[in-house]
Amino acid sequence: MKLPMHDAASHERMPEDVSHRVQLPRRAPAAPLRQVVRRLVMALIVLVLTVLIVWVDRDEYHDNANGKVDFLDCVYYATVTLSTTGYGDIVPYGDTARLLNILLITPLRVLFLIILVGTTLEVLTERTREQWRLNRWRTALRDHTVIVGFGTKGRSAVETLRATGASRDRIVIVDPSPKVIDAAVAEGFAGVLGDATRSDVLLRAEVQRAHQIIIATQRDDTAVLVSLTARQLNKKATIVAAVREEENAPLLRQSGADSVITSASAAGRLLGLSVHSPSASTVMEDLIQQGSGLDLIERPVVKAEVGKSVRDTGDLVVSVLRGHRLLAYDDPAASPLQHADRLITIVRAVPKDEPELGRPASQGLPGSGVQPMRRADEKDRVIRRADEQDLGD
Repeated sequence: MKLPMHDAASHERMPEDVSHRVQLPRRAPAAPLRQVVRRLVMALIVLVLTVLIVWVDRDEYHDNANGKVDFLDCVYYATVTLSTTGYGDIVPYGDTARLLNILLITPLRVLFLIILVGTTLEVLTERTREQWRLNRWRTALRDHTVIVGFGTKGRSAVETLRATGASRDRIVIVDPSPKVIDAAVAEGFAGVLGDATRSDVLLRAEVQRAHQIIIATQRDDTAVLVSLTARQLNKKATIVAAVREEENAPLLRQSGADSVITSASAAGRLLGLSVHSPSASTVMEDLIQQGSGLDLIERPVVKAEVGKSVRDTGDLVVSVLRGHRLLAYDDPAASPLQHADRLITIVRAVPKDEPELGRPASQGLPGSGVQPMRRADEKDRVIRRADEQDLGD
């Protein structure tokens, strides 16, 4: 398989000084016109204050033209002084005037210059603040999720993570397109601009401390290179990758991916299922879409379920994960449940304040926003008990 060094989306040239840049979500800046007006008002306030100081102490100033200083002369002196022009035609000759120049006029002159060059200072300040935020972000980032590729597959993965409770500040987007990174940052995610097949780009995303890595690139060969690089940097992270062709899935697993999703084959299977059983395909689509209807989740076995049969749990169990073995719900080896098992269950997504029928809302899955789904036989027992009570009355 041919392995190019760049992804298909990286054909867009990036300036050398902006490649591999990390962008964090930021607040929307004020309108440019508003910033200009604010600075003009501040400069005008400084100018008026200087004029008033000179006017109050005008007797201590001397005009070489006529010896007197009127209001116009005060404005003129304040203007040339704040701009550091200083023609020397109007000068303070009294001790009080010179003292006021030292204590008041000079600081006002410095303040006026700061306002005039405020744009440059603001850029420097913004860069310093951004660097400080970046350093703090790197220090606090732990056990996060790195998503390589923010196309259709990457966005769908982000939506699923968000539906399962993942916060925006725990998701980092890596993509070679500046426009894609700008869109990700605008949505509140941290973005790293660069080619994810390079280790320095993944290191900027703190992939060495990530808990999960999702590879959703445009090309299968790029996904293989990204998986190899990510696995070299992080031996413990869970790597999930998407490929287009089924024949490339084994190669991606050998490169370090824990799970490989074949997008083309999966879509084809759903299409075939939709032909023979449209309702079944609707259920499948509902299961993979988190946050609404039915959700397929993985959870650990609770203490009360240890030693029980799969059918004795309060959830609709589909499979049992025991070590590296995935056991079907009807497999005799799946029961009894063990302490280290994990259950693949079907739950019903409901609002957090809406309790399940016959079950308090507090018994739902913590932090998942979903409630366990009752099996049909359990619902039948509830209905029979209600019927017996009606007959007894």
